[in-house]
Amino acid sequence: MTINRDTIILGDSLKELKKIPDQTFDCIFADPPYNLQLQGNLERPDHSKVKAVNDDWDKFDNLKKYDEFSISWINECKRVLKPNGTIWIIGTYHNIFRLGKVIQDKDFWILNDIIWNKKNPMPNFKGTRFTNAHETLIWAAKTKNSKYTFNYKSLKCFNDDKQMRSDWELALCTGNERIKNEKGNKVHSTQKPESLLYRIILSSTKKDDFILDPFFGTGTTGAVAKKLGRNYYGIESNKEYFQTAEARIKKIKKIDDNFLKTIENKRNEKRIPFGYLIESGIIEPGLKLFDAKNKIQAHVMADGSILYKDITGSIHSVGAKAQGTESCNGWSFWHIKMENKLYPLDHLREKIRKNN
Repeated sequence: MTINRDTIILGDSLKELKKIPDQTFDCIFADPPYNLQLQGNLERPDHSKVKAVNDDWDKFDNLKKYDEFSISWINECKRVLKPNGTIWIIGTYHNIFRLGKVIQDKDFWILNDIIWNKKNPMPNFKGTRFTNAHETLIWAAKTKNSKYTFNYKSLKCFNDDKQMRSDWELALCTGNERIKNEKGNKVHSTQKPESLLYRIILSSTKKDDFILDPFFGTGTTGAVAKKLGRNYYGIESNKEYFQTAEARIKKIKKIDDNFLKTIENKRNEKRIPFGYLIESGIIEPGLKLFDAKNKIQAHVMADGSILYKDITGSIHSVGAKAQGTESCNGWSFWHIKMENKLYPLDHLREKIRKNN
């Protein structure tokens, strides 16, 4: 079966997943039925009815049936995911622990559980429990050895130069973003906000990656994927959701390619030890090294160490001792002179990487 990018399929998720070739997708986002097991109608204190999730697609005869369904679709997702791909699964306390067990039973490697704290959760009208103010996402790699994508530096920049934490405070899908029909009713009871998918896709995919959403709904995954220059493939069994998603995505404007680059992660680059520069003749023993202000000097030794006063060691350890600090990145601290200008050692390393 040929899998076309940027496509939505109207059909049953399990049946359509089975048609997809092995190792097709770079990333999967799955928002499966939660199996909420609601008993009766929910009412506010004024006795008005709450529009809760009571759709047929969220109803299962018992937990065994739900588990069988979960095992089937997760098994297919594992098959169609590339070796270095990752999967995101979202759920509530009703189902996320059962899904987590299946994920581990299928030998996925869990990377994080993300807590989506809702800024504007629905209150607990009966006052019988804590307000259910969050949902949980499981982020997992296909295997323990997967070389998965994580745009760490972009996420840190996105978060004002602080590491992105695993608790995300984002609002529910409301206002103009919430899609409604002609009667003013919500088209989909669990439509996810674009802000949630934006963070997921930005963090764990690259430009032109291929993303699968097997429970496509009204197309939030496809809308954000298109915006961020990724490709999507959605499966949806409900005709109204399917048509809504098509119309919605058609209106989305893709961000200019020039503004879609993510910041390169150094950990993904080929490791080049300082000694390589010596043994390959790029620099020679006896070469002087300087700090950026040309106040500290050291000499390169034949064994790849450097000598500063009576201190010998690696470019990192000697750089730290020369500054009186606990640690130092020797590649950026130490400089060499070329044409009367100082360049960090990292300048040479980058040249090597480009040539190799």
